[in-house]
Amino acid sequence: QVQLVESGGGLVQPGGSLRLSCAASGRVQNIYEMAWYRQSSGKERELVAKQFSSGRTEYAAFVNGRFTISRHSDKKVADLQMNNLKPEDTAVYYCNARDPGIVLDAWGQGTAVTVSS
Repeated sequence: QVQLVESGGGLVQPGGSLRLSCAASGRVQNIYEMAWYRQSSGKERELVAKQFSSGRTEYAAFVNGRFTISRHSDKKVADLQMNNLKPEDTAVYYCNARDPGIVLDAWGQGTAVTVSS
């Protein structure tokens, strides 16, 4: 069974940076897709960024060059570097791992990010 453990959330001032990390445990490697989603109060969960095992990435429009997703450690770890954070980035950020080949669709427990002065 694959478990995802997230870390790196916290409180940061507008314009600041945070780095989130998501590590997948279990007998998996080279996971097909790892992604970061977020959910703010009263809103639906939305995609922030994803990276495929090929290296191809996708970003939500609101990222606008501020965030970078990267993977390492046999592609079992997905980091999200977030720069120039804005108050509207405040949310709980969730890691997701998917791999149709092994019927994997796992979610982390979420890590809270608060952007406030």
